[in-house]
Amino acid sequence: MGCLLAVGQASEHLPRLVIMSWEGSGSAKQKSQKPLALVGKGITFDSGGLNVKPFEGMLDMKMDMGGAATVVGTMHALASRKCKVPVVAAVALAENSISDEATRPSDIVTSYSGKTVEVLNTDAEGRLVLADALTYIQRKHDPAIVIDLATLTGAIMVALGVNHCGAFVNDDKLWKNLEKSSHATNEKLWRMPLDSSFRKEMDSEFADIKNIGSGRMGGACTAAAFLSEFIDEGRTWAHLDIAGVAMSKSKPTCPVPFASGFGVKLLSKLVEDHYE
Repeated sequence: MGCLLAVGQASEHLPRLVIMSWEGSGSAKQKSQKPLALVGKGITFDSGGLNVKPFEGMLDMKMDMGGAATVVGTMHALASRKCKVPVVAAVALAENSISDEATRPSDIVTSYSGKTVEVLNTDAEGRLVLADALTYIQRKHDPAIVIDLATLTGAIMVALGVNHCGAFVNDDKLWKNLEKSSHATNEKLWRMPLDSSFRKEMDSEFADIKNIGSGRMGGACTAAAFLSEFIDEGRTWAHLDIAGVAMSKSKPTCPVPFASGFGVKLLSKLVEDHYE
């Protein structure tokens, strides 16, 4: 897993890929169906790596594991209520630190999929750990759907503020189900574009793909385009960029800053209403 290792190799705390599974408590038919899959970004602290963040940008980075936290919370909720269908989850954990072992801008690494990635910005690290986790969950579990969650980009906050989650979804039925569950739990989603023009911006002269786009425009969309490179053709998939909503301070479920728990109720409701 060259991408996951590249992000965490500067830290004394080694990267980890944690797998959780729930086999389902329903009928034999329900238990035998393909699992639903959840994947979370778990950057335990993000310094930016050698592309170091400015002082102000680093203060909030203990919450860069929000996607992984939501996935762990959702799995706990599903198991606690004895969800009828199988669900599998992966959280990619790493500390994006700085040392003489750090990945350098322009390094090329080989992902778990076998595709090579040119790392032009070490602060675009979340998409790297997700790439390997997404490939693993698809190869090992062949899920019916894949949903990943990540505090992935500041750009999504520029686009949507801190009250809406950016949803990049490659399947209209999955989007409609997410939207219905969103209305039921009041966790707001806004569908964002997955377009080939964003993927083209990720073309590299030296590797299969680079980890940032050509400019500052559409940063959340190019990040999603990067992730789409690691989704199997025909696989139903949604990417939820929760960078803004994960740190909301106005919700009753958020006793301290950066602990909103966004997505746990949403995903639990999605599974309950549309897949059980």
